[in-house]
This record gives sequence, C-alpha cells and structure tokens, in this order.
Amino acid sequence: MKKQQTHLQATYNPMMQKTFVGALESFFADECPQLGGQRTRKVLVQAILGMVNEFYPETSHLRQGQIQWVTVDKDETASYGKSMRNTRLKSVVLDLVQPQDIADRADGRRLRDIKKEAAVRLFKQADDQNGCMTNAEVAILLKISPPTVGRYIHEYEFETDELVPRRGTIHDMGPTLTHKKPIIRKLFLEGKDVGLVSRETRHSPEAIHRYIRNFRQVLLCRQKGLDEKETAFAVKISERLVLEYHALIDEFAEENIVLESILQYIGKEL
Repeated sequence: MKKQQTHLQATYNPMMQKTFVGALESFFADECPQLGGQRTRKVLVQAILGMVNEFYPETSHLRQGQIQWVTVDKDETASYGKSMRNTRLKSVVLDLVQPQDIADRADGRRLRDIKKEAAVRLFKQADDQNGCMTNAEVAILLKISPPTVGRYIHEYEFETDELVPRRGTIHDMGPTLTHKKPIIRKLFLEGKDVGLVSRETRHSPEAIHRYIRNFRQVLLCRQKGLDEKETAFAVKISERLVLEYHALIDEFAEENIVLESILQYIGKEL
C-alpha cells in the first residue's frame, strides 16, 4: 500500500525531478520502456551521469593553459583490428601551455626544444592519469606532424635513457623495439627486478611479464628452427612481433651476449 504524501511533499517533490537526472529518467521511461523498471533506469542514469562528470569537467577547475582531452584507457587490452567504438576511454587534463614555456620563449629558447619538452610532458601527464596517448594525438595538440612527435620522443629517450609512455609502447602496438630493448636489458643484463623496471619504464608489471614470456618463447622457437609464421602461430603473436624479437635476438648475438644464459635466467624468473 502506497504511503500518502504530505502536502509539503506533494508541493516540493516535483522540483527534485527538474534536473538533468530527472530528465534522463523521464526520457528512458518514455522512449525506452523495454529497458526495465525504475531501479534499472536509475542505475543507467547514474552511469551516464558519471561519464558526463568525467568527460565534461567544470572548466573552473582548469588552470590557464590546461585542456581536457579524451584518450584511450591505459588498462584497456589492445588487440589487432579492435575498433575505437569497442575501446575504453579516459578523460585527462593536460598542461598544453605552462608558465615555463612562456618564460623559455621570452629567453629566446628554440621553439623546437620547447615543443619537444611539451610532447614528453603530455604523454607523461596522460599516463599519470591512467590515459594512453598516441603520437597523432600529441601532434594535433601541438600543431605538428606525428613523425615529428616520433622524432622528438626518440631523441628524448636516447638522451635520457628513459621510456616515454605512449600507446604504441604500453599496448605493444608500435612497430619499434625501443621499449622492449631497454626492458629486457634492465631485467636480464642489469639484474633489476620487475617492480623496479616497471617504475623506470612506466610499464605495468603485467606488460613486462608478457615481454619476458614472449621473448623466451620466440627464442625457444628459433632454436628449434621454426620460421616466423610457425613461431607466430605457436606463441600466438603477430609475425611483426616475431620479427621484432628476432631483431633483438640478433642484436644481442652481435654484442656477444650469451643467449642461452638469458634463456636460463628467464626460465628461473618464470
């Protein structure tokens, strides 16, 4: 039996529905009755409200020079052919312009150097907020080309021996050895543990363990005489990745690094 409303409730309760949440609940009730009852609609409305708050933050919270940007969630699982429609996204706040950028220009510092530092900053800030940006995204923000961003990051990584967290490296999508090589070196040749390497390279422990496992499996397949196609099928990775690991194995061999000892070391760690 329904409770009878008081006069005050009857007078003021309708005002509580005159909100974005109330409008959404009414919309789903009228236009999508197949969704279910009121409880189901409330759960859906709260989920949408949470997304609105994340993707449309109050601009009063942004400092001068900051922007809000939507990128891929760092914890998303990448796979070949996966569309952006089926990919989790993350809203991040980035310092497009910092006071130091202005000071550097006033001091006559080269614009190229300022943009290079800005590119590194954008990747790191997105990573700190669990986002995962691409060269193309940073290129759009800085009004330069993706290859230029790639050159900036390559130079920075060479100069500092520090990996910049980009989507291609975090999700193992880029056709480059730059992220695998230092990770494997730090683990196998410098004897660092996974936790330390994770912090130094800004890669998750899960990603690092995946590199260890794949490197070991590709090395074993190569020792058994399997070609790239057979290895890709056995390890369940792309032929492109197999070729990357083969190139790394060849590079280690040219440096007279004993691969068998690395294989034994990996086996112990696993």
